[in-house]
Formats: sequence, C-alpha cells, structure tokens
Amino acid sequence: MTDRNPLTSRAAPSTTGGVPIAPSLGATLENANVRPSPRLADRRVVFVSALAVVLGVAAAFVARALVHVIALVTNLAFYGRLSLEDASPANAHVGLLVLVIPALGGVIVGVMARFGSKAIRGHGIPEAMERVLTGQSRIPARLTFLKPLSAAVAIGTGGPFGAEGPIIATGGALGSLLGQLLETTAQERKALLAAGSAAGMAATFGTPVAAVLLAVELLLFELRPRSLIPVALAATAATGTRYALVGGEPVFAMPGLGWPSGGALVAYVLLGLALGVVAVGVTRAVYAVEDRFEKLPVDWMWWPALGGLVVGAVGLVAPRTLGVGYDNIVGILGGSLAGRTLALLAALKFVSWVVALGSGTSGGTLAPIFTFGGGLGALAGAGLAALLPGLGVDPRLAALVGMAALFAGASRAFLASVVFAFETTRQAPGLVPLLGGCAGAYLVSALLMRHTIMTEKIARRGVRIPEEYAADFLASVHVREAAKPPVTLRADDLVSAVRAWLATNARDAAHQGYPVVDGAGLLVGVLTRRDLLAPAADPEAAVRSLVKRPPSAIFDDSSLREAADLMLDLDVGRLPVVTRAEPRRPVGILTRSDLLGAHRRRLDEERRAHRTLRVRLPTGSAD
Repeated sequence: MTDRNPLTSRAAPSTTGGVPIAPSLGATLENANVRPSPRLADRRVVFVSALAVVLGVAAAFVARALVHVIALVTNLAFYGRLSLEDASPANAHVGLLVLVIPALGGVIVGVMARFGSKAIRGHGIPEAMERVLTGQSRIPARLTFLKPLSAAVAIGTGGPFGAEGPIIATGGALGSLLGQLLETTAQERKALLAAGSAAGMAATFGTPVAAVLLAVELLLFELRPRSLIPVALAATAATGTRYALVGGEPVFAMPGLGWPSGGALVAYVLLGLALGVVAVGVTRAVYAVEDRFEKLPVDWMWWPALGGLVVGAVGLVAPRTLGVGYDNIVGILGGSLAGRTLALLAALKFVSWVVALGSGTSGGTLAPIFTFGGGLGALAGAGLAALLPGLGVDPRLAALVGMAALFAGASRAFLASVVFAFETTRQAPGLVPLLGGCAGAYLVSALLMRHTIMTEKIARRGVRIPEEYAADFLASVHVREAAKPPVTLRADDLVSAVRAWLATNARDAAHQGYPVVDGAGLLVGVLTRRDLLAPAADPEAAVRSLVKRPPSAIFDDSSLREAADLMLDLDVGRLPVVTRAEPRRPVGILTRSDLLGAHRRRLDEERRAHRTLRVRLPTGSAD
C-alpha cells in the first residue's frame, strides 16, 4: 500500500502544534483499553477458575442433598415413613392412591410456581439458556432453592423425571448467584453459570467430560479458554467430591461388550438415523402437549395436578414408569428388561413423561429419554439379532446407542451424548457405535427440525439461539487484506487549500476521512470531511489546528476483529493502518465499510457451495 498526498506542502516544522501524539502505537492502543495482542487467559481467568473449583465442590454436595430430599419425599408419599434411604415408587403397594399422590405433588408444584417463581416449571435447561442469551447470566437467587425443592416434590411423588435436570439448573443458579454476589462481568457470570451446571451433572453421574461438553453445546455457545477452563475445573472438583462421597463406580454398570463387526457398525448407524426421526417426533409431541394445556380453560397453576393424574393412571398400569427409574436404564442396558415388558415400559414411560412435562411441572429430561431411547434400541437390536444373526448386533449395545442417539437427536448435544454414554458405562467397545449412531440422529434432527427440545420454548419467545459455533470470520482476516491506500493531508497546509482541492478532485475527495501527516510523513491525526468543511474552521489556519484528539491506528498484521473493537472503543469510523516497524507512518486506511466488505469473500464461498449443491442435486430435489 502506498500513500497519496493531494497537496504540495511546505516543510513541516518540528513541533506538533500542541496536539499530543502517542510515542508508539502500543501506548495508543493501551490508552484505548485495547491490547494489540490479547492473551487467551489473564488473572481474571485464574480468579474465576478458583471460584469454579469451590462451586464444583458445593454443587456436588447440593446434588447429594437433592437426591436425599427426593428419597425423603418418596418415602413419605409412598411408604409413610421418614427416611433418606433410596426408595422407588414402583415397589410401593398403595393401590388406587397411586392416582392421587402424583396429582397432589402437582398441586404443590403449581402453588410453588404461582407464589414462588414461574421459572421452576420445566426441566430448567431452556431457562438457563435464556438467562445466558438475554439476561447477562443473572438467575434470581430464589431459584437456587425453589427449583430443587419443586423437583424433589414432583419426582418424589412419582413424576417420571430424572434428578439430573433440576440439579443442572440448580448448579447453574448457584454459579450465577456467586457471580452476582461478587464483582464479575457478564462473561464471567456465564462461565460460572455453566461451571455450576456442569458440576451438577458431573456430581450426579460421575461424567466430567460429558458435563463440560454439555455446557459448551447448550450454555456457553463458545469454546474459549476463559470459559472452558473454569467449567472443566468445576466438573473435575464435583467428580472428585462425588468419588469421595459415593465412590467411582459407573452409574449404569453393564456386562462387558464385545467389539462390533463392520456389519454391526452399519446397523448401529442406521439405528441412529431411525432414532433421529423418533427424536423429532418426541420433541414435537412435548410441545404439542404443552400447546394443548395452553388451551385448557383452567389456570396454569393447576396444570401440573392434571398432568399428575395421567402420571398416576399410567403408574397404576406400569409402576416402573413412576419416579426417576435409573434402575430401569440399568435393566435395559444389562438385558434383564426385554420383550413385551420392555416395549410396554418404553411406551408408557413416554406417555407419562410427555404429559407431565407438557403440563409444566418440574423435572428433568435425560432419564426419561434414556429409558425409552434405550428401550427402542434394545428392541430393535433384539429384532436384528433374531433376523440376521450373522450381523453380530448386540441388543445391549443397541440399547446404549439408542439411549444416546435419541438424546443427541432431541437436544443436538452431539458430543455430550456420545461421551455421556461412555462415561456412565465405561464400555470402550461402544464408542465407535455411539459416534456413528449419534451422528446419524444428529443429521436427521438437523435436516427435519428447526429447534430442539431445549430451544423450542425460548425460540417461541423471540430469543435467537446460536446454532453453529464457528470461528469469528473477522478474526481470521488481516487488516492489510481489507485496507485501502491512504489519501493523506499535510499538517501545515491551509484549510482553504484543502477545501479547494475537495471541490476539484472528485475521486480522492470522495473519501470521508483523511490521515494528517507532518513533513516527515508521520501521523498527526485524522480529519473527516465534516471537520474540514465546518463553518467554524478558519480557512487561513493550518490543517493541524483542526486535529482535536491524539491519533489512533491499527497494525497491518492485526485482525479485522481487533480493528472493529478498536473502532467501537474509540467511537470512530476509520483507522489509519501502520506497520510495527514504523508505527507512526500510515500505509493504509481502514473504514467500517471495509469491515463489511471483508465478508464478501465468505459470502462468495457460501454461494459457490450452494450453487454447486444445486447443480449436483437431481432435477426436482429440494435444496
């Protein structure tokens, strides 16, 4: 890039006319609170990471406390005793009272939602996502105890939910509360919210890696060290605390699996594709039921009670559908639940869960989805094993793939689904089938469904949810690739001469801003056409007298993202471009329109790909 000086100027004096000029660009950028080469982590990341470790330990104890409260409510509701021992509603013999107990739990949840907070309704993850996207990661403090308490009541009275959703939501609320009590930024609060959520999941299932991936895919909407490190440390601390409290055995222990054959792998991928279709149907069914409740001539406070009646009716026919049902998942993966019993459990668990969740009660989604996803996978695997015994399909591995694939399709938390299934079972032979099956479900979900079971609710409220995590395009383009050669003004030329030049030189005068340089070609400042043509400007004064602020510039090897941030911080529409070798000599000019123009390359590439797709598709195919 070369500069063009429109006027022949006199020799420049050695002074700068009283205009302060920064000795180097580094100082200029520092004064503008923008660092030329920002670090990936700083002291604040260390501080937030330390908080995340404390948060992880606390979330682990909160998770254990919630498990005990659920057990207490279950024992009171179904066995009439005060006890913290694990108990399943399926083993209680209460007769027709099973119709009433879930409805009473729904009444309590409805009252808590009415007079406590409406945000306790649902499984909690969409609400946490909404707070991240629109509320600067601020969650009201009362949700820290209202959400787990309402979930304990709903699940303890027979609700067909898992405890993991409320624990994840509670951990997120705890992290948000910690961030609000201390002086943290919105970005730091988001990291703490995600760290608390990941810690809650890790403490529940002993799945630290899956918890981190779930936080990335559903809460952080980014993959940056300043958020990833605190989340990973919180999950590590929570898992370590879990090991100390309950041990490190896998949550869903299952017999050892054999390594799958090539034909079996194909079958597992096809199973994932089929469950992707089921995932779309499951998501639509949840919101269809919710829409039906919206049309009822009954106040929403009573909807959980109505849902509880359905839960009780289903529980009367199939007691295994009541409560958390983690033992059902173990039975499905171990092969002890099969055939007609398994088909009935999967179908009725789905009916009970979809009605209860659609009614707006409090509870999680993972355990129910794993139950009927695993059930469908096991049934399909058993059928393939009987029809094509040479294929080598294992119904237990098919159940594991079905469990993860259905969740991957419904939530589109693809990586979290794969790793979760592995961490909860520790079955290495399942990794490749899980990867292929979940990828198939993810593909079908992305093709057929605009929003997921996690995002549909908040999307209806007008919240835009990031769907793809891609590198910032502006961060990948150097300033020198978008900048234009500068048209400079000599600092000692008269304002009247510049005005005359503007009136006669149409091409260069079309610019809206001009770097001002001294006799040595060093930057003095930047002036706009408005500055030069202002009535208050003295025509006989030197151009340098119009410069009112120190010059700011951007290095030619900086990214366009850094340039855009600097423009925003300085509230300017253009920046002189300089080199690191000569940080006072302008070699280009970068404007806001240049930043937009840089996106042309990205758009051209996308359009070429789209045109190629259209050419390759058969006639009549939709693109």
